[in-house]
Amino acid sequence: MDMKKREVWKVIGLTLRITVLSFGVLSILMVLLSFTSLPYKAYYALAAVDEALTESPDYIVILGGNGMPSGDGLQRAHFGASVAEIFPEAKVIIALPSEKNKKDSLLQLRLMAAELVLKNVDTTRIIFEPIGDNTFTQSQNVWNEIAKKEDKAVLIVTSPEHMYRSIHTFRKSGFKRVGGFPTFEDTIDEMSLKRKKKRPIDRVENVNLRYNMWSYLHYEIKVLREYTAIGYYKLKGWI
Repeated sequence: MDMKKREVWKVIGLTLRITVLSFGVLSILMVLLSFTSLPYKAYYALAAVDEALTESPDYIVILGGNGMPSGDGLQRAHFGASVAEIFPEAKVIIALPSEKNKKDSLLQLRLMAAELVLKNVDTTRIIFEPIGDNTFTQSQNVWNEIAKKEDKAVLIVTSPEHMYRSIHTFRKSGFKRVGGFPTFEDTIDEMSLKRKKKRPIDRVENVNLRYNMWSYLHYEIKVLREYTAIGYYKLKGWI
């Protein structure tokens, strides 16, 4: 029994050492990559900007993200309203899971709709898709319940890292004419951060360490998380 216990503890110890070592190597690699442009290039590639819709959409689908109010939700509402202004004939679908066991289960959707209305989107154009709880089930519900299994042109509004998976999931559900409008953030100009100050101590001399590195680390986390989700969707046969 003692021999068996020792063997088990050896295996556990070896597993922990390998895990810690792997985590350390990954952390060092991520820090080194944050000083290059590779994280942003990977992030940009997920935005699928080359898969733009080449015609006017029948539906603009805003994928709700983290809901409302949140920075992500407000940003998608902002971009969705901008696209709705460009294509005034298109219906606007808000795909966001309803909040079960809440007094107003559609509160999140109503808040996003209110934001769209504030940006001059007519209420008669807005459709709720509250049933789906992930991108695949949302695309299925839009295809089955809203588009009535007709090949309508669809323009998806979502975050850049989520765009590739969204487009290919909607195609898997039946849509053939699908494009994306990724919600890229506007960044502060680098030179504005390097303002000249009278005192040298107040100057920002190196934005790579102070700002870019942390932004690129954030991109790396988004990319890793999204590639994990893409792998899961492929295993499930959803894309």
